[in-house]
Amino acid sequence: MENPLSQLPIPLLGWYQTHARDLPWRREVTPYRVWVSEIMLQQTRVAAVVGYFTRFLEAFPTVQALAEAPEDQLMKLWQGLGYYSRARNLQKAARQIVDQFGGAFPSTYQDLRSLAGVGEYTAAAIASIAFGQPVPAVDGNLLRVAARVMGDDTDITTTQGKRHFTQALQEVIPTDFPGKFNQAMMDLGAMVCLPNGAPLCEECPAQDFCVARREGTAQTLPVRPAKKPRRVEERVVFLLFHQGKVALRRRPAKGLLAGLWEYPNEPAPAQDALAAWGLAGEPAFAGTGTHIFTHVEWRMTALRCALEEDTLPPGWVWAGRGELAETYAIPSAFAPFQTLVEEGLE
Repeated sequence: MENPLSQLPIPLLGWYQTHARDLPWRREVTPYRVWVSEIMLQQTRVAAVVGYFTRFLEAFPTVQALAEAPEDQLMKLWQGLGYYSRARNLQKAARQIVDQFGGAFPSTYQDLRSLAGVGEYTAAAIASIAFGQPVPAVDGNLLRVAARVMGDDTDITTTQGKRHFTQALQEVIPTDFPGKFNQAMMDLGAMVCLPNGAPLCEECPAQDFCVARREGTAQTLPVRPAKKPRRVEERVVFLLFHQGKVALRRRPAKGLLAGLWEYPNEPAPAQDALAAWGLAGEPAFAGTGTHIFTHVEWRMTALRCALEEDTLPPGWVWAGRGELAETYAIPSAFAPFQTLVEEGLE
């Protein structure tokens, strides 16, 4: 039986010619630019990435510049994008490229896979877009489009399911335009074959041969198991001030938000936290906030406290308005308290 995807490349590429998104990393295609954009786009919306990408390339225009960058500068530029391990892996990979590949970007799929933070999808995206290799870049968009066009209810979250759809896409990816095919599939999934809500089938270049459209199953595909509920953590965030500055501490080198600066916080109720830190003061309720990570939800209560002494635990720092703006990367988890912090700064 013919794979319905075999009919897709020609109308898809014609559609892409007219409807391709105008994105900064597509205006000038280099392996470095493709790589940075793909890492930034992992689990992050395109609209959120555009500004970060431009600023990042201005600060680190080459692999060498990224390899040599101070970590705090790198983290500050990444502030707000989340999933900070991506930034650290970018720098690790940049150093690999300098040390192991003489500063030249590796051009084969296998060499790309050897880089820190580069998985199957990212390696395929770089190989196809930057080097013209016919490798399908199988992300959520490609899986969704393929499952619907094929009318296939294979679970996309299993290793076997992903391999099944990857093979189907490998059979139809055009060898002359693999990068355009992958980017067209990404755009089709983002703009037409939508993940939430009804797909815009009347605008789709696959409407004449899409099995899911014909059978009315588009909104039930692709198949994936229900997500497990997130773990909820109740935390107390301490906004500690002294002479117009706020106290920060660095998070542990491993784990959630590894190595970033934060307002000191502890699991609720944290009644003895100040004493445990060797600090004296009368904390007062200042507000609440919530932040949702992939697997955990923080429900936070902020306590504000003015400290008479400037002594802090080892490794903590006092930060003024300038340092918060230029030096210290504060995770967006603490954004609900930004106004409170601003009010306490000089």
